Amino acid sequence: MGNHVVDQVQLYSLLGAIKPRDVLSDAKRFFKADAPKADFKPIDKVFLLVKRLYDGRMPGYLACAVQYHDYSHSVSVFGAVSRLLDGCHLAGIGLEAQFDLETLIAALAHDAGYIREETDPSGTGAQYTKVHVLRSAAFARREAVSLGLEPESAERVARMILATDIALPWSQFDFGSEDERRGAEILASADLLGQMSDRAYLEKLLFLYYEFREAGIGGYDSAFDILKKTAGFYESTKARLDGPLGEVSRKSREHFATRYGVDKDLYREAIERQMAYLEGILADDSTNFRKKLKRLDIEAIEKNREKARI
Repeated sequence: MGNHVVDQVQLYSLLGAIKPRDVLSDAKRFFKADAPKADFKPIDKVFLLVKRLYDGRMPGYLACAVQYHDYSHSVSVFGAVSRLLDGCHLAGIGLEAQFDLETLIAALAHDAGYIREETDPSGTGAQYTKVHVLRSAAFARREAVSLGLEPESAERVARMILATDIALPWSQFDFGSEDERRGAEILASADLLGQMSDRAYLEKLLFLYYEFREAGIGGYDSAFDILKKTAGFYESTKARLDGPLGEVSRKSREHFATRYGVDKDLYREAIERQMAYLEGILADDSTNFRKKLKRLDIEAIEKNREKARI
């Protein structure tokens, strides 16, 4: 992709409506630029494996039934990880190729804890919200062979996944090396940046509301409640990104500047636009917020859910 006119470029023009295979292709291009002698084939294999997992075609597992933490979310986080890894290399703090690979694998598997096993057909998987990070780390260990990971490598991937738990202070996590720590920082940053920069993030919060409700998480009596609390969540997110994750969370700027000629932190800009629009919704009232969320058909989604329950 050639250079863009800086003032006109937004993240959506680079990532909007992009197909998973294109995300994979971009990740391979960045990886080969940073580690030309390293083999990207392990990522190709895991990418296909995780697609089968979410589709319900991996033996022992049911198809993904949650709508927020779905396959597209994992792909968006994978894409953000690939860009942050590249940005770190360009900034002179890149990881060794093996840790690049493990961080990309961790991104693909980081929400596998929402996937139900065949022996547990109840619910959608949202009932595991409070423990999904632990379940995702357990998945990486249990499926190490399928993921192409040696036992030590699977342990590193599991520890990176555990570090995506925003309910825990960053100081609580232990890592085996500085490269592993940086990989975890990149994954934890990408998990936040990938979802909150999504052009339909505010609309998709309705799906998150349903997941929280099934999980029995209190404090959300309506879909509007989750919009109100998202503003506060963003403040805590900024504190995490600019605090313990600060060294890597803004390295996408180096990536966009070098690869696309856009000297901007497009992830942060996209999130700021989302939050500015959210402020306008909250300044109004709770009765017509659905009319202002136009990138998904919210009313149709709710009607379909009601029909499914009848």
